[in-house]
Amino acid sequence: MKKIEIQAEQFFELLRLKDTSMWSLFSQMIDGEEKEIIFLDNEEKILFNYILPSNPEKLEEDRKEFSKQFSDKLSNLN
Repeated sequence: MKKIEIQAEQFFELLRLKDTSMWSLFSQMIDGEEKEIIFLDNEEKILFNYILPSNPEKLEEDRKEFSKQFSDKLSNLN
């Protein structure tokens, strides 16, 4: 499995500047092979990782699950 390291702060700033979603970018990276995307902080420490699936259908399932979990966490903060 290929590993891709990403500086999280720069990555999310780029998404904001380009007005695009992380999921849109991930969909462009799908090529039939799973990839481990490792998000690093400014000190090169791992913040979190994500296994990019090999097909768009699984990516869409992941996106829906992420959205649900994110929404649930936000509602618990209020």
